Amino acid sequence: MRVLVGGGTGFVGRALTQLLRSRGHEVTHVSRQGGEGRIAWVRDEGGRGRENTWGDAFCREVISSRVETTKTLAKAIADAEQPPRAWVVVTGVGYYRPSPTTEYTEDSPGGDFDFFSRLVSSWEAAALIPGSPARGVVVRSGVVLGRGGGAISQMLWPFRLGLGGPLGSGLQPFPWIHIRDLAGIVCHALESECVQGVLNGVSPSSSATSNATFAQEFAAALGRPALLPVPAWAVRAVFGAERAIMLLEGQRVVPKHTLESGYHFIFPDLSGALKDIVA
Repeated sequence: MRVLVGGGTGFVGRALTQLLRSRGHEVTHVSRQGGEGRIAWVRDEGGRGRENTWGDAFCREVISSRVETTKTLAKAIADAEQPPRAWVVVTGVGYYRPSPTTEYTEDSPGGDFDFFSRLVSSWEAAALIPGSPARGVVVRSGVVLGRGGGAISQMLWPFRLGLGGPLGSGLQPFPWIHIRDLAGIVCHALESECVQGVLNGVSPSSSATSNATFAQEFAAALGRPALLPVPAWAVRAVFGAERAIMLLEGQRVVPKHTLESGYHFIFPDLSGALKDIVA
């Protein structure tokens, strides 16, 4: 297949590109800068906030980079004389309401209780192309674990120094996925003609993983202790109340449709995933 990948030079995009090319597909990146193997992406910069702080400007930037970009791509697909066979968008499990007990599948409700849930809801709505022959798939990703980027890159040195530990109570669910499995699910969705709709991009065992369990397993993989919990007030002070919610609360998410679609996880268990990452 010929595959266009938006964000192809990013953490997930690089892994996806490598997998697609290894399977014989031709990959072109949609990028802000042109070049070999790229299509230049030009977007109106007017009115966009550049501040990397929590507030209206940051919210506008997040909405613009996700929702408005997706709308533009969806319109291009709708207007194309030869639309693509498949259209896969990766969003997030922030769609589901945080809960220490409720377990969510792809059929569970959500998308209407805070900024992030509404962002995902709007993002997925922007990806809908009524009447299009392009097969639509949405992958709701959990926390992506892998070398050289994502959550691990921010946590690696504190844990290596023995300064890592659970956030807040540590009891909150920690929905995670290995980067090779997230890339694998997207590739599976592109290659499998019968796959459509929503797929949860989380490990099968992540619904049983708490933040404290992750901290203990990550420290063990590094041969370090995980004895220093970070109090909730400190997390809120550093990240702000809204973003702290993503760290101090979580969702128990099950990849029901993903498994039913025939995808086989490379790293279904946390210990194996972390050993691969820190090896």
